Amino acid sequence: MKSLFLTNEYPPYIYGGAGVHVEYLAKELAKLCEVEVRCFGDQEQAQHNLTVHGSGLDATGWTCPPNLKSIFGAMQRNLDFNTQKIDASLVHLHTWYAHFGGILAKLNYGIPMVLTVHSLEPLRPWKREQLGGGYDFTVWLERTAIEMADAVIAVSEETRLDLLRLFNLDKAKVHVIHNGIDNDEYHKVDQPDVLRRFGIDPSVPYVLFVGRITRQKGIVHLARAIQHMDPGFQIVLCAGAPDTPEIAEEMKAAVTEAQRHRDGIIWIQAMVDVTDKIALYSHAAVFCCPSVYEPFGIINLEAMACETAVVASAVGGIKEVVVDGETGILVTLDQQTESPFEAVDPEGYERDLAAGISKLMADEPLRDRMAKAGRKRAEDHFSWKSIARKTLALYHTLAE
Repeated sequence: MKSLFLTNEYPPYIYGGAGVHVEYLAKELAKLCEVEVRCFGDQEQAQHNLTVHGSGLDATGWTCPPNLKSIFGAMQRNLDFNTQKIDASLVHLHTWYAHFGGILAKLNYGIPMVLTVHSLEPLRPWKREQLGGGYDFTVWLERTAIEMADAVIAVSEETRLDLLRLFNLDKAKVHVIHNGIDNDEYHKVDQPDVLRRFGIDPSVPYVLFVGRITRQKGIVHLARAIQHMDPGFQIVLCAGAPDTPEIAEEMKAAVTEAQRHRDGIIWIQAMVDVTDKIALYSHAAVFCCPSVYEPFGIINLEAMACETAVVASAVGGIKEVVVDGETGILVTLDQQTESPFEAVDPEGYERDLAAGISKLMADEPLRDRMAKAGRKRAEDHFSWKSIARKTLALYHTLAE
């Protein structure tokens, strides 16, 4: 058995949960079968059972609109993925960036196509701000690939339901295999010097956000919620890589307004490395995930593994990771049916987020109980070894 992963993200170029998934699944799956990864970049790696080849891009002379370069760049790399001989038993796709390459491999090389759904384009309408007409293309490409796939992996039960609702799919082709966590890597550490380096006072408790500045992550809601939070603790926003100049400006305005109401707001405008991220999780009193759309929400699992209580929105796969009242607090996000990922009452949602955070920040024994329960849940239910075994078992049903 040999699996060919096609993906945009692979170390050292990771910026989201899909990239984290690909990195750890490839590593664990390579203990069970041969894995080849073809990705965007300049990576070259050859280890026992795991090979990695990055595809670069020369866009010199391109005159298309800047917001379409990512679309055409992905298509060019997908062609490159296929012009190098494919000898895998099947092709496994991760995000729309790789879908075209998988379609080419399935049709031209005659191998089964597996597709893991990390998010769904119809449920991310704000991507039009970033891609313009390119968003219509990604919606079409994703639908085509999903409905052509021999097997579709949903990272949560909620995502499975979305797939069956939005696409013409045989239920038997859709399989739920959760994201996972490396509990040996993600665990509580004591590194106060990391906090000091970022301007955080280790002697004062803080609530933490980690993620990209994008509509999906709800970061602007959190920034606006700060003015409603109780005093006496710091707020650390580890938020970078804005999707568009417009949301970057919204974020800046929301943080500036929040700073008018209180001190102790630290905005780390970068995507930090894993070592620093683990230290930030470990020292945080509370982690907040205010996402308005989240097929799984791996950041919550990372925080739980580092023994941090969580306040998160009750959307998507988050409800399968965070147990309300046990490992954290889930905040209801009332959403409009015609635009399902916009809050009916944004200010009400922001006040509820603030109330959940303030409740935990004021109750250290409750935080400690939730922190320990979160670690146990991460260990008991979300091991990459288990996820790799389930993935390989699915492979064997398609390619013997």
